[in-house]
Amino acid sequence: VLPNQEQICQLDILLHIHQHHSKIDQILVHQQIELLEVLTGFETNNKYEIKNSLGQRVYFAVEENDCCTRNCFGPSRPFTLRILDNLGQEVITLQRPLACGSCCCPCCLQEIEVQAPPGIPIGYVAQNWHPCLPKFTIQNEKREDVLKVVGPCVVCSCCSDIDFEIKSLDEESLVGKISKHWTGFLREAFTDADNFGIQFPLDLDVKIKAVMLGACFLIDFMFFERNQDKLEV
Repeated sequence: VLPNQEQICQLDILLHIHQHHSKIDQILVHQQIELLEVLTGFETNNKYEIKNSLGQRVYFAVEENDCCTRNCFGPSRPFTLRILDNLGQEVITLQRPLACGSCCCPCCLQEIEVQAPPGIPIGYVAQNWHPCLPKFTIQNEKREDVLKVVGPCVVCSCCSDIDFEIKSLDEESLVGKISKHWTGFLREAFTDADNFGIQFPLDLDVKIKAVMLGACFLIDFMFFERNQDKLEV
C-alpha cells in the first residue's frame, strides 16, 4: 500500500529531526529578551533559539499562549510550545497542561508531552514528588521510564551554572546534564531570559533527545521564569 501525502509529510519531518539530532551530543537553548516585558513587567510569550554545539541555529521555539493565562498563572501556566526548523516548518510540539507547582501537592505534578511530528506523542517528562530535590522522569511514547533528571536541593542562580543531572533509572550512573548558564548580574536581575545547555550521549535515541528539550523547557518555566512581582536576583 502506497503512503498517502500526510504520511509522507510526517516521514519527512521525522527524517529532518533525525538529521539534526542523531549526530549531536549537545544542544544550546537561548531565550530571547523581550523589550516589552523588561519595560512593563507584563509577561510575554517566550521565544528561544536552539543551536548545535557550533552555535548554528537549528530550531526556533515560540510559546503559544494568551495574555490572561500568562499573567494570571505566571511560571505555572499551561502552554503549547512550537519548535520550528529554519524553514519555518513545525517539527516538534510541546504541550504542558495546568498543574500544581508545589511539592506539597503530590497528586497533580508538572508534565510535558512531546510530539513529533505535531499530534504524534513520542515521549513525556513527568515530575516526581520529592520533599527536597527537583526530580523528573523521562518516558518514551509508551509511558515507559527511560531516564531520570535530578536537580540540586537549592535552585539558586548566583554567579555560577546550575546543573540538573541526567541519570539512569537507578540514579547510579550519570549520562548527561541540563545546565542553566549564569548570564551576568544585569541580565539575571532585570530579565528572565535564560541560557541552557543540554548534554547527552551521542547514541541516545533521537526521540529521547527531543524529549530532553521538553525537560529543559519545563525546568526553565518551573524554576527560572520569574513572576512579575518578584524582581530579586
